[in-house]
Amino acid sequence: MWYWIFKFVLIGPVLRMFGRPTIRGAHHIPASGPVIVASNHLTVVDSFFLVLMVRRRITFVAKNEYFTEGGAKGRAKRWFFTAAGQVPIDRSGASAAESALNTARKILDDGKVWGIYPEGTRSPDGRLHKGKTGIARVALATGAPVVPIAMHGTRRVNPVGSRMWRFGKVTVTVGEPLDFSRFAELRDNRHVVRAATDELMHALMTLSGQEYVDDYALRRPA
Repeated sequence: MWYWIFKFVLIGPVLRMFGRPTIRGAHHIPASGPVIVASNHLTVVDSFFLVLMVRRRITFVAKNEYFTEGGAKGRAKRWFFTAAGQVPIDRSGASAAESALNTARKILDDGKVWGIYPEGTRSPDGRLHKGKTGIARVALATGAPVVPIAMHGTRRVNPVGSRMWRFGKVTVTVGEPLDFSRFAELRDNRHVVRAATDELMHALMTLSGQEYVDDYALRRPA
């Protein structure tokens, strides 16, 4: 319930005032069934605008620290992320990545929409960086289509390093779903997984118009 209240009542109207968002290609997102939505990642508000403009409910996986912090601030964070339908993952230890992927598989097995940023973190320089292979691994294991989405204009609304929002124009561009089922029998082949990931990043580069960098983006401090 809170997800929809945030979207339509508490946060959505503010986003519409600042970003005047529009969406192109929304018909590319299947109306039902498991779907992976994969977006470029420019700034913090990407997730807010993505949730606002996509009709179906999106579930992201969020780091476990958001759910375990103590004090009043920690309780507020825990309530917000839980109410918004986000799923905690433990990123510590060697099994952290596999835990995150297992959680994603469960979301898709339930016929839901899993939201993910293939770069793994926000772009440090506005360019599109090399994608991590987790998305392809999950897509090959579940058969879920991958829908590439490009965010435009969010950096103007929420400049990197600034806590103040500015007025701008946000556009969400949705590309045609990518079907990796032709690779299903080779899903354990790391070269195939890398090729599927690169196909996704090429689609994001085409949609976003960003310069592509064949290096992983550095993780920003929490």
